[in-house]
Order: sequence, then structure tokens, then C-alpha cells
Amino acid sequence: MFKALAIGIWMAAVTAGSSYGAVYWMTHLQGTDPAAAVLEGLDYEKTRPINVPVIEDGRLQGYVVAQFVFTADAAALARVPVPPHPFIVDEAFRLIYEDRSLDFNHLERYDLENLKEQIRERVNARMKGPFIREVLVEEFNYFSKDDVISR
Repeated sequence: MFKALAIGIWMAAVTAGSSYGAVYWMTHLQGTDPAAAVLEGLDYEKTRPINVPVIEDGRLQGYVVAQFVFTADAAALARVPVPPHPFIVDEAFRLIYEDRSLDFNHLERYDLENLKEQIRERVNARMKGPFIREVLVEEFNYFSKDDVISR
């Protein structure tokens, strides 16, 4: 009887000690990763897809379909009265539509880094603050007029 009681107390002590140790380890050692600390306060937001018409020589040639993802400080986004999504879509549309160097037959050679940087700079300038940290390309495709079937 004494052995059973001692085994029961020992099992309860080991269970309580391991639970305490696991909780202590999870709460105190999780925050030591510097990469996690950098990304902790960031939000990743996705814009809606945009369709940019390609007009050359006064005729519709096709459409560029693009979608972007941006990172922003979560606390800063909470303070902004207007979300940055419409600004990003507007600036992306303007930049793609106005870019004369864009060769729609060879989109793989397009300078996406420059496009992303210009979108970020213009949106931050319009919002009067460094809200957008990075713009990422989710989708960037070209469809010729013949590929688009109207019904």
C-alpha cells in the first residue's frame, strides 16, 4: 500500500514538474529568435487583381493582370483612416499603363523590382508616411486580345 501511494505521489510530481518546465520553456525561450522579432509587427495584405488595358497605335492589344501583396506595420495600419489597398492598386495601374518600355511580348524581362519600389515610394508619399515596407508581386500576366473570349 505504501509503495502504491509513493508511486502515485512521484507520478504527480513528475507530471507537474514537466508541465511547469514546458510552459516556462515556451514562454521564455520563444522570443529569442531575432528573425521572428523583425516580422512580428508586420501585416501581410493582398490587393485585388487589376486588369490594365494595353493600347498600342490606338487599338486594344490585350490586358496585363497583376496582383500585389504588401507588408506594413500593424500598428501603423490600425492608425490610418484609409486603408492603403486602393492607393497601391491605383499606383500600380498608373505605372503599368503609362510605362512605354514595357514589352508585352517579353514580360519576363520587365524590371519588376523597379515597379515594386516605385509603387512603395508613391504610396508612402501619398499617405504622408512610411506605412508600406515592401511590395511583392503575387501575379503578373499578359493576355492578348485574342486570348480573352467575350461572352
